[in-house]
Amino acid sequence: MHDYALLFSQNPLLFGGFCLLLGLLVGSFLNVVIHRLPRMIEAQFRLECAALDLPPEEPLPQPETRYNLVVPRSACPTCGHQISALENIPVLSWLALGGKCRGCRSPISIRYPAVELLTGLMTAFTGMHLGFGLHAIAAIVITWALIALFFIDADTYLLPDSITLPLMWAGMLFNLGDQGFTSLSSSVIGAAAGYLVLWSVFWLFKLATGKEGMGYGDFKLLAALGAWFGWQSLPVIVLLSSVAGALIGMTMVMAAKRGFGKPMPFGPYLALAGWGMLIWGPQLQALLFGNLLF
Repeated sequence: MHDYALLFSQNPLLFGGFCLLLGLLVGSFLNVVIHRLPRMIEAQFRLECAALDLPPEEPLPQPETRYNLVVPRSACPTCGHQISALENIPVLSWLALGGKCRGCRSPISIRYPAVELLTGLMTAFTGMHLGFGLHAIAAIVITWALIALFFIDADTYLLPDSITLPLMWAGMLFNLGDQGFTSLSSSVIGAAAGYLVLWSVFWLFKLATGKEGMGYGDFKLLAALGAWFGWQSLPVIVLLSSVAGALIGMTMVMAAKRGFGKPMPFGPYLALAGWGMLIWGPQLQALLFGNLLF
């Protein structure tokens, strides 16, 4: 293990290439997470709702087939053709198949190879930017979590607790020692303040309009980012995500793709701002707030 660490430390391009390949493979798994996790949450929610209507002596109904991140095997939604290992090689399989199912020739969404390629490139960039070490490993894991949250929230308006909460606790644990991204006290305050900032915005907006402007998952995601990068990062993350959300939202309205009254997920913009903080944190803080946050 020490030999590999030394090899990657002395050869940044080799480490970047390894991160690219690893990211492509993880991107394939993230496609599964993005597609299945919201359905798993919905199925669990339906079971819990059903349990509320059952008499105490009645057993909870069980699903007919197991459905999780591992089983059943991935298959074509049109014809049911199970995806073989050769058909599941990131990006290359999609290109070799011409973007169509091998069984029925139905189109396969370009988003699958896009997520794989995006994950590979972001993993490689993160690894090379930080250099081999504990910070790079942690940053790569954060990157994977943010990619999954970005697409899940964009699709379903959900930010699953099964990702946001472990991400928050992992941030505080990582910052326990002297080699974290910030101090433990800053991490704990960042987690609490991250949650409370958006919680306060939520209730102020609801009291003023009678409507809910965001979901509780947004509170937890900002808390997780605060736990990793400290309370000093929160103004940068909130500002960047708010500006990005406003600009993209106005663009979509002007393009007549949605009306002003339609909801827009905030999680993707938090994820983008969080990744920006991960990569260019000190530079962004200095650019936007000078020495006020140091």
